[in-house]
Amino acid sequence: MASTACIPPVPAPQGAVGLRDRARGALLGLAVGDALGAPAENMKPSEIRARWGRITGYVADRPAGTDDTEYAIFSGLLLARHGAALTQAHVETAWHEWIADREEGPFRGAGFSERGTLENLRRGLAAPISAQHRHAWSDGLAMRAAPHGVFAAGRPAEAARLAAIDGSVSHEGEGIYGGQAVAAGVAAAMAGASTVAVVASALAVVPDDSWTARCLRRAMTAAHRGERAVRSAVVIGGYPWTDLAPEAVALAFGAYAAADGDFTDAVLTAVNMGRDADTTAAVAGALAGATRGVHAIPPDWAAAIGPARGTCLPTMAGHHVLEVADLLTRESPPAAKSREDVSRGPAEVPAATVRVPREPENAEGVPRHPAEVPSGPVRVPPDAEAPPPGAVRTLRSTERGPSAPKPTRPGTAAPPPDAVPTPQSTEPAPSTPKPTRPGTAAPPPGAHGAEATS
Repeated sequence: MASTACIPPVPAPQGAVGLRDRARGALLGLAVGDALGAPAENMKPSEIRARWGRITGYVADRPAGTDDTEYAIFSGLLLARHGAALTQAHVETAWHEWIADREEGPFRGAGFSERGTLENLRRGLAAPISAQHRHAWSDGLAMRAAPHGVFAAGRPAEAARLAAIDGSVSHEGEGIYGGQAVAAGVAAAMAGASTVAVVASALAVVPDDSWTARCLRRAMTAAHRGERAVRSAVVIGGYPWTDLAPEAVALAFGAYAAADGDFTDAVLTAVNMGRDADTTAAVAGALAGATRGVHAIPPDWAAAIGPARGTCLPTMAGHHVLEVADLLTRESPPAAKSREDVSRGPAEVPAATVRVPREPENAEGVPRHPAEVPSGPVRVPPDAEAPPPGAVRTLRSTERGPSAPKPTRPGTAAPPPDAVPTPQSTEPAPSTPKPTRPGTAAPPPGAHGAEATS
């Protein structure tokens, strides 16, 4: 069941100027956090200190966003095209149109969850079967979920709904919950909610007994004691993989809460905790950017972020996160569409706006006003100690287990009977290392093994 935490009323979004400022802060903050954290990805705090002391700014010669930024742009453009009428079919079609059916960039589609999804889609498997791979618990949805919060400003539940639709092609269980938490938190921050209310909004949209919720509560309990305490409360010691959605999302919210929403402190706290530092800093940056607005981002950090280079997704090259932020807060968002409207071909948005196609609008639009949120004090209860690694097996209670393969997409050959993946074990134990980014050396086996939490 969902969290029982009571959430203070989320104020209605501000006028056009204030909302746009927060939207730009959220998505530019995501890109800045991504670029700041990329060099420290998969590192321990002790390794970061040995190499740079404490990271206080860009340490790369040419800072740029990674797959986190490019996938956020992908999700933002998709949402700008379909709005509240977004469906699983829209998302699957976009994965084919913009990623799976095109030549790959140097980074070959990003991390574990993306590779598993692309392999399934290219075999002709349709959603949600495409999400049945060994890495459906990763933070790949969390890294691209902020645009849903920007679009659904002041409506955390709606943001979580859209994030789940987006994630249904690539993630399941805890991977979905992580994305929903980020989307809901950004939606609350977009409406001017306090730091505590932002966290409570994230907890309210995920199951109370989920691994994600437990990690979030532990992070909040430790946040007032700083980054080392947050990291110790969340990270499972000795577990080698850093892209676990429950861990990455909790570290990001912990950094945001420890900084009380301050942009610079939140992002640098996330970066210096290491682990999946580009994603945790991207999420912390999106939350803090939505809370404080684009002007809270240091000018020299903001100036370094240019249009996406397409290193991961070539189709995203040339798009800028600020362009996407403006699209998602435009005055006339896409209306809900009937089934007949959804089947029509896309119409082009005027070139003076952006290069994103959208569907014809139907007269029966969905009003974009904040949903009512129960009032009352926030109660974020402390949690027990972190579960041992073996406890992970009990967490994927929502895993789908169809007995027969879902029909393949029209025009694709049906896979042989044994090609349909069976539901995987709930233990996240990848058998291959996470792909490294261009220009970096692949880590030796065991390079990300047991680590201290200091």
